[in-house]
Amino acid sequence: MFRAVGRFAVHRPWLTIAGWIIAAVALALLAPGLKSTTDETEFLPSHYESVQVGKLQEKAFPKTEQPSAIAVFQRTDGAELGPADQRDVAKIAAGLQAKHREGIAKVATSPQAISPNHEIALANIVATEGKAKAKPGDKTLPDAVKNLREDAKPLLKGTQLKMGITGQAATELDSAESSGDTDAMIMSATFLLIIVLLLLIFRSPLIAILPVLIIGVVFMVALGLIGTAAELGGLKADNSISAILIVVLFGVGTDYILFLLFRYREELRAGRPAKEALVNAVARVGETIASAAGAVIVAFLALLLSTMGMMRAMGPSLAISVAVTLVAALTLVPAVFSLLGTKAFWPSKAWKKTPRNRVSNSLGSAVARRPGVIAALSAVVLAVLAVGTFSFKAEFDTDSQLPQKLESVQAMKDLQRGFSAGQSDPAMVYVRSKSGAPLDKGALAAFKGRIEDVGGVGAVNLTDTSSDGSVAQYSVVLKYRPTEDKAIELAGGALRDSAHAAAPEGSEALVGGTSAVLSDVEKAVSHDYKVVFPVAGIAIMIILGLLLRSLVAPVYLMISVALGFTATLGATVWLFQDLQHKNGLLFMLPVIVYLFVVAIGTDYNILMVARLREEVRRGVSAREAIRVAVARSAPTVASAAVILAGTFGVLMLADNSMLQQMGFAVAFGILLTAFIMAMLLVPTITSLLGHKAWWPGHQDAPRTVEPTGPADPAGGPSLYKGEEVRR
Repeated sequence: MFRAVGRFAVHRPWLTIAGWIIAAVALALLAPGLKSTTDETEFLPSHYESVQVGKLQEKAFPKTEQPSAIAVFQRTDGAELGPADQRDVAKIAAGLQAKHREGIAKVATSPQAISPNHEIALANIVATEGKAKAKPGDKTLPDAVKNLREDAKPLLKGTQLKMGITGQAATELDSAESSGDTDAMIMSATFLLIIVLLLLIFRSPLIAILPVLIIGVVFMVALGLIGTAAELGGLKADNSISAILIVVLFGVGTDYILFLLFRYREELRAGRPAKEALVNAVARVGETIASAAGAVIVAFLALLLSTMGMMRAMGPSLAISVAVTLVAALTLVPAVFSLLGTKAFWPSKAWKKTPRNRVSNSLGSAVARRPGVIAALSAVVLAVLAVGTFSFKAEFDTDSQLPQKLESVQAMKDLQRGFSAGQSDPAMVYVRSKSGAPLDKGALAAFKGRIEDVGGVGAVNLTDTSSDGSVAQYSVVLKYRPTEDKAIELAGGALRDSAHAAAPEGSEALVGGTSAVLSDVEKAVSHDYKVVFPVAGIAIMIILGLLLRSLVAPVYLMISVALGFTATLGATVWLFQDLQHKNGLLFMLPVIVYLFVVAIGTDYNILMVARLREEVRRGVSAREAIRVAVARSAPTVASAAVILAGTFGVLMLADNSMLQQMGFAVAFGILLTAFIMAMLLVPTITSLLGHKAWWPGHQDAPRTVEPTGPADPAGGPSLYKGEEVRR
């Protein structure tokens, strides 16, 4: 099949290229754009209590004024706010109100908005009805915040005050603007990195530039298809998805192109004509690329089983991008290089003769000579790094992942300096009558007292009752910051348990707010660990089994990759938690590392084992097959891994801590997979197992082939004329 695909693309290059260009242009013009949201409750299923609270609040208190943003005032010298300063705060708030910005109902302050230490004053920025729960993609409130920040500058002149705006709308604005800058930086750095590394590897400007141009076309097609799928399926994406798509498309795409180009150059060195060499390259590595892509795709699709909306949205998006990249690697890439022929390698002449490759040949000989020692040393290195995994601590405060220089982040810190830890964002407790009858006021007072007795709870206030008296709303100020571990544990544990138990007869109590949402997110992630991990692992094992026609090889391949996963996570813990003293790592990081390192990193194991199988079929000893397979595959694996790790490593340049952690973890994991597992651990284990590695099939049985081309400098022919005997 792959030979037929390669033959079509190579012999009808213009038709193939035209089809891709038409698809890219059409999708760029017609496909809908991606929508995004930063509201955690939109990422949780409806059965979680915090989501039910949001729906109850919207139904029972539709006109409740909830500030969408908060203006935080303080003196420029840090001193206490005097009467004159407080008058200036009220004057500025009135001035902002007078601007009548779209989406803003009022900007108001009050005597209660002065902090107990008299250092901070607040003004609530209340959204108009209908904008308080804006739809994803609605930029009315963020744009209003941006305008209010500019409006405040002339109003602050002549006063001793400075102002910052924080809150949900402000955070959304700052996050989006920061993400846009990050995307541009990541795109530029990724382009530069790929071009420089390809230039060093092939010493050809055309090969350095062509993959970037090809993947640029693939990027347009993938984004269009993802946007269409998101529109039809109602998917959402968090603000980091575009940055992740960039590195996935350009990293994985370059990997597959390298797999093909290295084999193409190998065929050329055997003396074959350019078109025949290109068709043979597609035929020989097509199954490897398809299997590698299949492993990545099924792993990403396993995210559909996640309870987190952001992960469910990420899974299909990344799966679509890899599927498009696979098709491009087998069609668009051969078509482009068919037109160029050997001129693609200009001015380098390296495609004409096989280099000595002393490093890779020495590595192949060492692995073949001492497989037991190298396997043991490789496993020890991975095991030592994996120890750090036991110290992993999940961080659920997504705001802490944002660049600390953002105005919304700084203003929130200032706010918390003046008010008690939970004052800015209290937990919300609702008591709802099951029959719809009015609630007893005496019972509500008793309920309030029970909640006040919960450890860690500060003030409790009955803030409102619904028009029919069937729902009561309490504001519960915790003694901890809403996003810290103690607040999350309290809201999802003792507070919730006490509220449920203390609910008046004939009613039920529900606990919501930021801390409760994060508690539910924690439960959802715990569920995902138990479901997504094994499903993705089993799916990848099935693909490996189909490729290798073996039940043994997929098992030890997945065990080695799992060891690589824990080593990667352990190294990340040591870097960020121990050395940089972070409170914890992004709660989604284990899932992301698992999928990227296990799925994408498996590419190199597949490439190595497929080449090993090819060499074993020559009828040589297992040691000779290992030596040649490692020597031949090492340059491809090393080049592809360095480029892929580099593209993910670019994420470390972002200000966003989440992207930094993700960039390091995936880049480090890919390098471990390539240089420790694919080059050392996997071939040595395969060598030690011998014929048993291919049980119950006979994939190591010799095939009738006709050697051709120059001899392998390391000894023995490794290129063959003709096809493998059909299994």
